[in-house]
Amino acid sequence: KNIIIQPEGFQVIEELIFPTYDAADKPELLQEAKILRSNIKRLQVVAETLETTDAHVFDALRLQVFRIITLGISGFDSPIASNSIPEAIASLQSITACLMPYTNSIELKSKPVADSLKESIAGAISFLSVAKDFASLDRMKLITNYLNPVSQNIVDAQKALDLRFFTEPRALKATAPTLFADSAFNPDFYVPDASAWSNKDKIILGEKLFYNAILSDGGKRSCASCHNPKLAFTDGKKVADALSGKATLKRNTPTLINAGLQPFLFYDMRVSFLEDQAAEVIQNRDEMHGDFTKAINQLNKDAGYKALFKAAYGDALLTEHQIKNALASYIRSLTLFTTPFDNYMRGNKAAMTAQQVDGFNLFMGKAKCGTCHFAPVFSGVNPPDFGRMDAETIGVPSTPDTLHATLDSDEGKYFIYQIPLHRFAFKTPTLRNIAVTAPYMHNGVYKTLEEVIHFYDRGGGRGLGLKVNNQTLPEERLHLSTNEKKAIIAFLHSLTDERFAVKQIISR
Repeated sequence: KNIIIQPEGFQVIEELIFPTYDAADKPELLQEAKILRSNIKRLQVVAETLETTDAHVFDALRLQVFRIITLGISGFDSPIASNSIPEAIASLQSITACLMPYTNSIELKSKPVADSLKESIAGAISFLSVAKDFASLDRMKLITNYLNPVSQNIVDAQKALDLRFFTEPRALKATAPTLFADSAFNPDFYVPDASAWSNKDKIILGEKLFYNAILSDGGKRSCASCHNPKLAFTDGKKVADALSGKATLKRNTPTLINAGLQPFLFYDMRVSFLEDQAAEVIQNRDEMHGDFTKAINQLNKDAGYKALFKAAYGDALLTEHQIKNALASYIRSLTLFTTPFDNYMRGNKAAMTAQQVDGFNLFMGKAKCGTCHFAPVFSGVNPPDFGRMDAETIGVPSTPDTLHATLDSDEGKYFIYQIPLHRFAFKTPTLRNIAVTAPYMHNGVYKTLEEVIHFYDRGGGRGLGLKVNNQTLPEERLHLSTNEKKAIIAFLHSLTDERFAVKQIISR
C-alpha cells in the first residue's frame, strides 16, 4: 500500500530549531517533543522486559563506536545543527559510564587492557574537545589514533572477562575488533537460508559457470561478457549492449565487487538475493536469454561439470537452484577490502598520500558524501548493523550538459513499486573501485569523477534547475574549491583494490 510514515524524532526537532528558530513553529516543536518523550518512555518499558547479558552490553558498546565513526562525525545524525562533535563526546562519556561496573574486574584480569581502554576513550574525548569545528575535524586521525583503539580495547576487555561473542550470522561480524579489520564482513549473511552458505567447492564451480557462455542463448554471452574482472567486474560502457548487438540495455553495468554485501540488488532494488539476480539476468531476453533446462541438459553431458556439482552439493542431480547458488557463491567470494585506504586504516600510514587523507576528511565532512555512502563499504547499506539499504533520489540528468539539463526519464524504484515517493529513486551503490568503473550513475551519464563531483557540488538535479520535488540529496551548493575536489577524487582512488591497480584478473 502507498502509506508514507512521517518522520519524527531528533532530526525533525533539529529542523524546527536550526539554523534559526521561528516562534511560529513552537506548537509543532512541542508536539514533536511530546512524541519523542512518549517514544522514550515506551522504550524504557520494553527494555525492562528484555534480558540483557554482559555480552549484549559489550556488543552494544562496540557498535556504538562504529556508529560514531559512520553516522556521528559524518554529520548524518546532526545534519543541520552540526552538533556532531559534542554528540560524539557525550556518546564516548556514556560508553565510559556503561563500562564502570566492569572496571575493577577488567583491571583484575588484565591491567594493561584496562589502562589502554581508559586511555583510548579519554584520548578520543580530549581530541574532540579541542576540535575547532565540524568542517575542520581531522576524522582520519580521530578514527585511526583513537576510535579504532577504543573498539579494539572493548573487544580485548570482553576477552579478558571471558565473555562470549554472539555467534549468529551478521553482516558485520560480532567479533570484528574494528570497523576496518580484515574479514570484518560476512557476505553469507545475505543468503536465502543456511543451505546457501558458500564453500570452496561452490566457489570453484560458480567461477567456472561465470565464464561459460553455456548459460546464454546460443552460447553467445557469459556473465563475464558484461562483468570484466579487469574493470572491477564492469564493462566500461555507458550502458551494456543487448544480446542481439543491435540495441542497448537501460542501465549501466554495476561492479560485482562486494555485491555480496547488499541486502538488495539491481539499481531499483527489486530482488534481495544474488541467486535471484542471477536468474533474472540469465533469463532476461536482452541480457542472456538463457534456459536453465537446456543448460542443465548440456552440463549433464560434461563429466567434469558433473564432478564439480557433486563436490559442491553432494548430489549427482543437477538443478537450477545449484547453478544459481554456485554463481552467487562465486560473487560473494568477491568481497574485497584490500585497498590503500584499508591498509592505512589497519596501521600502514604510508598507504595513503596527504592529499588522499584530506580527501577522506572532506568526504566524511564538508562534502557530505559519507552521509549516503557509508564507511567502510561506502554504499547505502546502513551502519552500524549493515542490515538495511537506502535508495536516494538525486536528480540524475539525461546528458552531462549542465546548461540545458533535463531529468533522466528512468523512474527507478517507482517502476517496480508504483509509489510516488520512489519516483527517480535508485540504490546507493558502493564507491569502492570507482576509479576503474567509469562511466558513472545508473545511466552512465558522467564519464569522469570530476563530472560527478561537480554534479554533487551544484546540489544534484535541483541544483541544476531540474524539477525533482522528492530529491533526497540536499540542493544547497557545497562550495568545494578546486583543490578540495581534487583531494576527494584522490581519496576515491585510494578505494581501488590492489588487484585492480595493476589490472590483474582474480584467479582462484
